Amino acid sequence: MAPREKKVPMANYLQNSVFKMNNFHLLLAKAKRILKSDLVKVSLLNSIATIIRMITGLVSVKVVAAIIGPAGIALLGQLNNFSTILLSISNGGINAGMTKYVSEHSDNEEEYTPYLGTGFWITLVLTGILSLLLVFGAGYFAETILLDTKYKTIFYIFGATLFFYSFSTLLISILNGFKEYKKYVIINIAGSIVGLIFSIILSVKFGVYGALLSAVTFQSVLFFLILGIMAKSPWFKWKHIVSNFNKSVSIKLGHYTLMALASAITIPAGQLIVRKFITTNSSIGEAGLWEGVNRISNIYLMVITVSMGVYYLPRLAELKNKLELKNEILKVYKLIIPFLVITTIGIFFSRFLIIKILFTKEFSGMKDLFAFQLVGDFLKIAGWVLGYLLIAKAKTKTYIIMELVNFVLLIVICYFLVKQYGAVGATIGYAIVYLVYLLVLLVVFRKLLFLDNTEYDHPRR
Repeated sequence: MAPREKKVPMANYLQNSVFKMNNFHLLLAKAKRILKSDLVKVSLLNSIATIIRMITGLVSVKVVAAIIGPAGIALLGQLNNFSTILLSISNGGINAGMTKYVSEHSDNEEEYTPYLGTGFWITLVLTGILSLLLVFGAGYFAETILLDTKYKTIFYIFGATLFFYSFSTLLISILNGFKEYKKYVIINIAGSIVGLIFSIILSVKFGVYGALLSAVTFQSVLFFLILGIMAKSPWFKWKHIVSNFNKSVSIKLGHYTLMALASAITIPAGQLIVRKFITTNSSIGEAGLWEGVNRISNIYLMVITVSMGVYYLPRLAELKNKLELKNEILKVYKLIIPFLVITTIGIFFSRFLIIKILFTKEFSGMKDLFAFQLVGDFLKIAGWVLGYLLIAKAKTKTYIIMELVNFVLLIVICYFLVKQYGAVGATIGYAIVYLVYLLVLLVVFRKLLFLDNTEYDHPRR
């Protein structure tokens, strides 16, 4: 006879059912807490702006690439890198510091006002100096950056509009400090639309020259839109914005100046040099292919980088306890890593379709650049999650050393790899550099991430 099946007592069955229901409710409650967290809220808000920015960016890439080709895209990349360097210098590199200190003192008008006034005067003086430098050195910059003196009028116009660029970024960093996320989203959307309109109209009408011109003019319109949006904020008062320069405040912001200038000079300067390596060893067309894959990276990584800048930096700045810092970092990793894995794999297997949709047949060679570029993107963002902690806690020396090491590594590695593999070598170098960056930061923050959870001590400046 077959053995009897052992009956499960009804009490045990009910107990198991209740246990499963409790687990389900716990998971549901956890999901609700995650969805209600500031990071997710900010990410969702930024996703709206980022989707629009991605769409406008994709349309802009398609139209501009079709009109000016790989060589034109390479020149546009050169100008964008150069303008990034100047923009950061024109603010004195204080934007991250402004966000941090305004965030810390946002509930006290007397304490945050000196930061607004000091930021205004730093930006005004440095922008004035750089504007004159651009105007008087237009011919030199045209030949050095854009390889032809016929583009010197671009630098005359850039010198005249630099004020709008620098004050726009200053105001946005202040808005970020006050955590006015909705207004930040509106400004991002407006900037995307204005940038698209300028790039299409000017590129269609003037070709390469028009694409370059759009890169240095659209911020003029955006500046007035930003003023209109911010005018309704309770903190926005002209007497505060143009208040007196404060020496002690400038010293505090100075720590961020050093860090910001390190990034502002090394990252775009590295790209300028690598692009010249590719142009010299291969062709300006292949440099344009490399610029094209960089643009794709910039577009899809906006979802993460914008949210990190808006939410993550102010959040890290306000946390004082080591355990809270550790939990915040791990929470961000849990959200970012799955997104990166899914997105990078999806882009790699869709690369042929992406090239077909966004570019033209001239860009078909880009297909060989995706593998190591996407690996580098993953490693860069994974490293940046920890890198933001260096900014938030003003670990100036470590941050600057890291940026300089990154810069030297990129130049040295790409110098040899580009000679051997062309533009593919540049993507391999990119991945290697950010692997080293991530590993070093894991060592720097090993005590925070892997050891005790005692209260965080502020590092010496």
